Amino acid sequence: MDFDQLLSFIHTQGQVLRRHYDINDDKMMVLAGTAKLTEELGELCSEILAQQGLQRKKKIDQHNHTTLGAEFADLIITSLIMADWLEVDIEAALEKKIAKIKERFEWNKKAE
Repeated sequence: MDFDQLLSFIHTQGQVLRRHYDINDDKMMVLAGTAKLTEELGELCSEILAQQGLQRKKKIDQHNHTTLGAEFADLIITSLIMADWLEVDIEAALEKKIAKIKERFEWNKKAE
């Protein structure tokens, strides 16, 4: 999947979620999305703790590499849906942030 395909999926999924939750108020949808983003971050943290052996035995036993990857994916997808709802040009934002990181850490010089 390329980035354009991902963003197309994100836009469509965001529309599906709006219909599913039947929330017509943009502010309420963003608030609900923010709560969902927080939930997904918590689930990712729980999986990381399990992967590191820092959870209850039951959670550690349920953990596997697939569940960790799925939680990362959930967080990324939820973040991208929020960006779409808020009309953020995520591709431009990522390019700008990557350039800033490279400049900050002189990444280009180290990579050569």
